[in-house]
Amino acid sequence: MPRLFFLVSGEHSTLPFSEITSILEAEGYRYKKLEKLRQVFRLEVDKNPVEPIISRAAMTRVCCQELFNCQAKLNKIVETLRRTSLDNVIQKDEIFAVRTRRIGGVCAEVDSMTLERKLGKIILEKVKGAKVKLKTPKHVFFGVLTENRFVFGLKFGEILTRPFSERRPRKRPFFQPSAMPAKLARCMVNLTRAKKGNLVFDPFCGTATFLIEAGLIGCQVVGCDAQRHMVEGSIRNLHYYNVAPEAMVVADAEHSPIIKADCIVTDPPYGRTASTLGKSTEQIVRKVLPKFKDLLHKKSRVCIAAPKSIDIRKIAEKAGFKHIESHYVYVHRSLTREIAVLENI
Repeated sequence: MPRLFFLVSGEHSTLPFSEITSILEAEGYRYKKLEKLRQVFRLEVDKNPVEPIISRAAMTRVCCQELFNCQAKLNKIVETLRRTSLDNVIQKDEIFAVRTRRIGGVCAEVDSMTLERKLGKIILEKVKGAKVKLKTPKHVFFGVLTENRFVFGLKFGEILTRPFSERRPRKRPFFQPSAMPAKLARCMVNLTRAKKGNLVFDPFCGTATFLIEAGLIGCQVVGCDAQRHMVEGSIRNLHYYNVAPEAMVVADAEHSPIIKADCIVTDPPYGRTASTLGKSTEQIVRKVLPKFKDLLHKKSRVCIAAPKSIDIRKIAEKAGFKHIESHYVYVHRSLTREIAVLENI
C-alpha cells in the first residue's frame, strides 16, 4: 500500500489524527497507521486519498507521498536521500522545488535553508535535466523536522485555511456569540464518518454551523431548535452559503419530528450566552441521547460537544451507546469542551 504522511494543524493534539482516519473510513479506504509524531501522521493507504482529504479535512495542512524518514541530522538526511530512488517520482526536464517545515523549534542545529539547498542539489544530481524553480514548480518535495525525525516526500496537495476563517461566526448574516468555529464544526462532522448524500441531523441547530459544514461536503442536512428565531437565523445562514436543507423545524430536541438520520452532530446549549430554557446541560443530554438511538442505524455515529464536567461518556453508555473516543478543547477558565464520538449499538 502507498505510504503517505500528513502535516496536521498544531491547534489540537488529537483531533487532526482522528479526523483523517474518520474521513478514510467514511470514504471506504483501507489504511494502516504507522506513526503519530508531533503534527505529522504517517499511514499506509490502499489508494491515494488526497482528493477526499483536501475537500473535507479542517485540521490537515499538507498531504504527501512519503519517500523516506530518518533521524533529523543533516548528514543522515543527505545520506538517506542519496539512497532513495526517485524513479516514477520526477522525470528529466521537470521543474521542482524543495520546502521544509520545522515543528516547535526542534532540531535547531539543522538550518532549513541549508537543508533545502542540499536536498535540491542531490535531486538535480539524481534526475538529469531537472530544474529548480521556486515559483510555480511542477513538483514540490516537502520535508518536516519533528521530534528529532525528518519525514520527506512529494507533496500531493495543500489545504487552505482561509475558507474556514471566511465562515467564522461573525461573518455570517445571523450571529450568536456561542456559535462554534467553522473549523471545529467541520472536524466534528467528519468524526461522524458522514459522507456525500448522508442525512446529517443537528437537533440543537443554533446558527446552523454544523449543517453548513455538512452541506458543503455534499450531505443532506436537517436541523431543529426550540427557539423560532434560531431556526429562522439558521435558514438565513444556510442560504448565504448555498446549502439547501431538507427541513428546518422549530421543535424541542426531545420531541423532534425527525424519524431517521444517518448521523448526528450537535452542540447542546451551555455557557453564559446560551439559552437552556431552564434546564441544565446535563439534564438536556440525559433526555435527548436515548431519543437519538431510535433515529440512527446500527453503527451510526453521534459527535456531540458538552462541558467536560458532565462526563458525557457515562451518560452515553447508560443510554446504550458505545463510546468511541473523546477530545478535550479548552475554551476558557470555567469551560473545557468534551468532543465525544459515540456509536449506536
